[in-house]
Amino acid sequence: MSVLVPKRIVIGIGNPERGDDAVGRSVLAQLRGSLPASIALAEENGEAGALLARLAGIEAAYLIDAAVSGVPPGTIHRLDVAASALPPAIAGFSTHGFGLAEAIELARALGRLPPCCVVYAIEAASFAPRAPLSPAVAAALPEVAARLRAEFADLTGEE
Repeated sequence: MSVLVPKRIVIGIGNPERGDDAVGRSVLAQLRGSLPASIALAEENGEAGALLARLAGIEAAYLIDAAVSGVPPGTIHRLDVAASALPPAIAGFSTHGFGLAEAIELARALGRLPPCCVVYAIEAASFAPRAPLSPAVAAALPEVAARLRAEFADLTGEE
């Protein structure tokens, strides 16, 4: 029996036990039940190998993660990583040591990067163990969820 691979996926990345690192999974919670059924939702901890496996055979991937780049917490970055390589300044964008940026560039090098691959990175404030999302990051969740719903608006009614 073959396993069906979805054409489109939204991946929430992060550790739900580390403050703002939970932002990717928190956005997924807001998206559940509000996207066309043809779009898969998945949670990952940010490990590069697992992310690379998730991208296999996908036509469109949207990855959500926390970022630390020096701009104010809650700032939303949208990066079209299928259009161009990640600039060196952004390669360390993610909070995961060998994770998101490396998975994207490895997928690109192996010819496995989806034709549409977008990263939504939300600037984080704190990664304290067992802490809730910081107020600025929590305030960004509805905006990121709304932007993702808009990305898929043309698929309404598609199954």
